[in-house]
Amino acid sequence: MMKGLPTTMAQYKAFAPNVSVNGETVLSIVAGMGAFTSRALKVLAASGIQDPQAGQWYSQQAWLDAFQKLGEQLGPNTLIMIGKTIPENAKFPPNINSIETALASIDKAYHMNHRGGEIGSYKVVSSQPKSARMVCENPYPCDFDRGIVLGTATKYKPATSGAVRVSHDDTQPCRKKGARSCTYQIDW
Repeated sequence: MMKGLPTTMAQYKAFAPNVSVNGETVLSIVAGMGAFTSRALKVLAASGIQDPQAGQWYSQQAWLDAFQKLGEQLGPNTLIMIGKTIPENAKFPPNINSIETALASIDKAYHMNHRGGEIGSYKVVSSQPKSARMVCENPYPCDFDRGIVLGTATKYKPATSGAVRVSHDDTQPCRKKGARSCTYQIDW
């Protein structure tokens, strides 16, 4: 457990009040909405993020508020789709050369794209040939994280592998139920 944080934390609530997220990451909502770009911009504006720009920083809580509105209006598949665009839009560390290094890089990328306080983490907790388990402890929606993990694993999967599968481990805590983390099984 991290210092100063309650033992349970529902999704959409920033861990610290001064955390900010960069514009590249905020723009992933817009990219993830495809044909519904104007709707994404309206939701962002209604949440306090007007005309997001790469290179600028925005309140993480405002961004989380936008996620919550999108999730309520459009459902979990939209959040998964937005998460899948993160590897294409957010800053990631260089030298990713395998699915294993890609999954481990999610935490580094997360920290590169946020600042200002406690944000949580993405941790690979076990890895086997063609599979891994990851615990995502952060305030983002569960379905969004599933999309990030799926998008990252798909982008870097070996050419000899079939489709990547990412499933939520329902035997573990879940942010939808007020927990601080969700656990995912990744198979390729």
